[in-house]
Amino acid sequence: MPSAREERPSLPESTFCRRLRPLGRILEDPDHHVWCCSPIWGDDGRVHVFYSRFPNRIPHTPGWLTHSEIAHAVADRPEGPYRVVGVALRGRGAGHWDALTMHNPTIHRVGDRYALFYIASAGTPETPWSDLVASQRIGLSVADSLDGPWPHRPAPLLETGPAGAWDDLLTTNPAFLAHPSGKYWLYYKSMKRRDWETLPNGRRKYGVAVADQLEGPYIKHAGNPVVDVSGRHAAAQLEDAYVWLENGRYRMLARDMGTASPAVGLYFESADGITWSAPEIGYHAAPRYLAEAWNMEPELARFERPQILFTDGRPTHLFAACRGGRSGTSSAVVLAIGPE
Repeated sequence: MPSAREERPSLPESTFCRRLRPLGRILEDPDHHVWCCSPIWGDDGRVHVFYSRFPNRIPHTPGWLTHSEIAHAVADRPEGPYRVVGVALRGRGAGHWDALTMHNPTIHRVGDRYALFYIASAGTPETPWSDLVASQRIGLSVADSLDGPWPHRPAPLLETGPAGAWDDLLTTNPAFLAHPSGKYWLYYKSMKRRDWETLPNGRRKYGVAVADQLEGPYIKHAGNPVVDVSGRHAAAQLEDAYVWLENGRYRMLARDMGTASPAVGLYFESADGITWSAPEIGYHAAPRYLAEAWNMEPELARFERPQILFTDGRPTHLFAACRGGRSGTSSAVVLAIGPE
C-alpha cells in the first residue's frame, strides 16, 4: 500500500510563488536561534523587524516554547544589515497567562498606533510540554511608537472553544487584517485536543474572529474553521498563516504540514476572506532559494512563519524563518516580491 507521503497530491505553483526572488539571510545571531521575523517600515524611513529569539545553547525544541522573547531590530534596507535595538516583550513569569513563550510576532500599523500580536503560554520551563502547548493563547500589545513601550494585557485576545469543538486545544499563530469594513479580523490556528492526543501532530486548521475595536472583544465566525485541508488526505494540515488584501483579492500564505510537502508553503485566494480557494504552492523548499550545504533532514529545510513587508501599500518582500545559516542555528530570510 502506498505511504501517506506517496499519496500526497502534487499542487500547482501559484503566480505568487513565481514572483519571489531570494535576497539572502538576515539576523544570523551566534548566540540565539532567530525565528518569526515580522517587518514594517517606520516613519524614520527604516525597516523595523520584530522577531522571536531564544538562546542557541537550548535545542530549537523545546527552546521556542520555554525561552522565547520578542526582539526588535532595524535596517536601512529590507535585506539588511540589521542592528538589534533591544527586547520588545518578555514573558511575565509564573502566575500570568503570558508567563513565557513570547513568540509568533506579527506587527501592523493601525491608524496612528502599532499593533503587535504574539502568542504566549502559562507555566514555567519545567511545566510538562503538553500543558504548555495547551495553554498557548494570542496576545496583543499596542504602542504609539515602534520603540514602545509595549504593555502587557491582563488577558489573551481569544479563548478556546468548548470541549469537543474544533478549537478546544489552543489559539495561536495569529494573522491580522484591518478589514475594509472598518472591523478587525483575527485569523487563528487551532485543533481538537482529541486530535492532538491521538493523531501525529494533530489536525491544524484556521478560524477567524471579528471585532469592532482593535483591542476586542473578538467574536468567532460561526462557520469556523474557514481553512481546513485535512480532507485532502490523512496527513494534511497547515499553520503560520499570513493574510493580506491585494488588487481586490484576499491572499493567504501558510506553512504546509503535509498537504503537498512539509517543506513548502501554501497559497490561497478568496473573494471575501471566508471562502478560500484550493491550495497552491506559495513558496518552495528553502534549498530552491539559498545556496547552502543542507546537512539536515529535508523536511527541516523549509521556511516557516511567512510575513510580508508592504511598501507604499504593495507587498514587496517576504520574510520567513529558516534553520541553518552561518551560525548553524536559525535565522530570518528575505525574498523580494515582484509585481503581480
